[in-house]
Amino acid sequence: MAEHPHAALVREGYEAFSRGDMDTLRGLMTGDCTHHVPGSHPLSGDFKGLDAITDMYGRLFSETAGSMRVELRNVMVDGRGHAVSMHRFTADRGGKHLEDDGCIVFRIVGDKITDLDECVSDIDTSNDFWS
Repeated sequence: MAEHPHAALVREGYEAFSRGDMDTLRGLMTGDCTHHVPGSHPLSGDFKGLDAITDMYGRLFSETAGSMRVELRNVMVDGRGHAVSMHRFTADRGGKHLEDDGCIVFRIVGDKITDLDECVSDIDTSNDFWS
């Protein structure tokens, strides 16, 4: 059985993110897409628009000196424009190491991502790592 197109879109996004391929990522999202990052650290908040989102992604890579890794574990879809990804995130920054499970709830219209709501399993540890 073929994979649902929304799951394939999310997988393509994770692959592009892991390669640092911002051009491909930009092509997967609408121009007014928003990525919501939880927490109370300098990289948390709402990033609206392709420039704001890809700039934030670039900061993730630079803040971790390229050590950041995201391992996609699973993608689930509802067939009505929502997909949920589960992943394992690891990174080193400023003498700190982070290993955390997370997920992203994607909203998809047509064949483009319109919204990403990120969740982490340990928000206090995440805040400490990024602060």
